[in-house]
Amino acid sequence: MTGSGAYALLALPFFAAVAVVAVVAGIVAARRARAAGRRSATGRRIALVTGLAAGVALLVMTIVFDNVIVTLRIVAYDPALISGVKLGAIPIEDLAYSIAAIVLLPSLWVLFARPTRPSQEEEPTR
Repeated sequence: MTGSGAYALLALPFFAAVAVVAVVAGIVAARRARAAGRRSATGRRIALVTGLAAGVALLVMTIVFDNVIVTLRIVAYDPALISGVKLGAIPIEDLAYSIAAIVLLPSLWVLFARPTRPSQEEEPTR
């Protein structure tokens, strides 16, 4: 028997906000690259691989530790409020905030990073 999915619905506004921040960060990153005279694809592969590796690590740790705390009954979910899809002992909705963090943190990094001038990147540090 599946529940109402209320926990999943609760995550939707957060995912919407994360999506908006990610799109804005992408636009900002492309504009900064253009202003610095770089192609916007420069470094994108490294950032993507690094982000994916960190994201996979975060999801694996979330799955392991959340299964432990649910199995030990430290945390419990109302069966009427979950979608019914589970990964071990945890409902799939439990991964929503980890997934949001995987997208949100790099986006915020881009938005709060100081843009560098092209001359600063070429000068050696002393």
